Amino acid sequence: MKLQEIAERLGCQVSGNAEIEIKGVAGLEEAGPEHLTFLSNPRYKRLLTTTRAAAVIVDKAPPDSDATFLVSKNPYLDFARALEIFYQPPAPERDIHSTAVVAESAVIGANASIGPYAVVGKKVVIGSNAVIHPHVTIYEGVRIGDDFVAHSNAVVREFCEIGDRVVLQNGAIIGTDGYGFAQRADGTHYKIVQAGNVVLEDDVEVQAGSCLDRAAVGETRIRKGTKIDNLVQIGHAVTIGENGLICSQSGIAGSTTLGDNCILAGQVGVIGHLNIGNNVLMTAKTGVGTDIPDNQKISGAPSIDNRQWLRCTAVYNRLPELSKKVSALERKVATIADEE
Repeated sequence: MKLQEIAERLGCQVSGNAEIEIKGVAGLEEAGPEHLTFLSNPRYKRLLTTTRAAAVIVDKAPPDSDATFLVSKNPYLDFARALEIFYQPPAPERDIHSTAVVAESAVIGANASIGPYAVVGKKVVIGSNAVIHPHVTIYEGVRIGDDFVAHSNAVVREFCEIGDRVVLQNGAIIGTDGYGFAQRADGTHYKIVQAGNVVLEDDVEVQAGSCLDRAAVGETRIRKGTKIDNLVQIGHAVTIGENGLICSQSGIAGSTTLGDNCILAGQVGVIGHLNIGNNVLMTAKTGVGTDIPDNQKISGAPSIDNRQWLRCTAVYNRLPELSKKVSALERKVATIADEE
């Protein structure tokens, strides 16, 4: 495909040779002379002089370069769109496999694909264009919107509600029992029935191995556009606002509320019953134990302002040296005191 055709499809401008033939996309360091690549992070700008790519998607073409560029308002987004030009995932057959078990009372919308050994329970309602891969299980009373995709071994438990264009990756579990137990007088634990559900609004994606607990009463709700990475734990009765990013191995304890556009980097831990504001960024391994207002960037465990945390870590690395200096000063003070 000619670079000019790609530019037209992406709404970009060509700087350089628009007639270059492009056969695929690749990263800056891996790209060859038939590839399109991209630069969105300035720290990798040095690679523009060494990449073998035929063309690079950038936000601004370097004035001193003879290379070919696609000029984009959002290079990362347009690289993602370019990937779709060259890679199309396998198209599922639009039918219900003979080994799938679909309850008679289930209502399945038009153009569905239900793979081998999938199970759809009683009184389930699924919209149009669903793709349910092999070994997916959907319990009784679940309601799902249009364009649903569930990959192998995903599970949606009873009475959960799922909006349009939701994607569940392999092994995602929606609506597991919340971790609720009441202690008896003898120290044993009595299981609390988890009578609530989980609600995933439109355009939510839950990736592999993540678990979203149902509430004891009420609901656990993930608002529209939020993306949940692999191996994430969302506790019962948690609410996550719109367009959040919850990264791998993060955990949010029960009854905590997050606002819109929050980002939890990897291995963030949030205790229960907190209120986290909008536009909060929690860097990797942050431990959150207090309410956080809007528009904060926090780090550390327990969490503090990111700038303060950076200063603290700089001091932490110097603690052995500072300890030696303090010890030397203590000896000097003691010597002066003895002389007096």
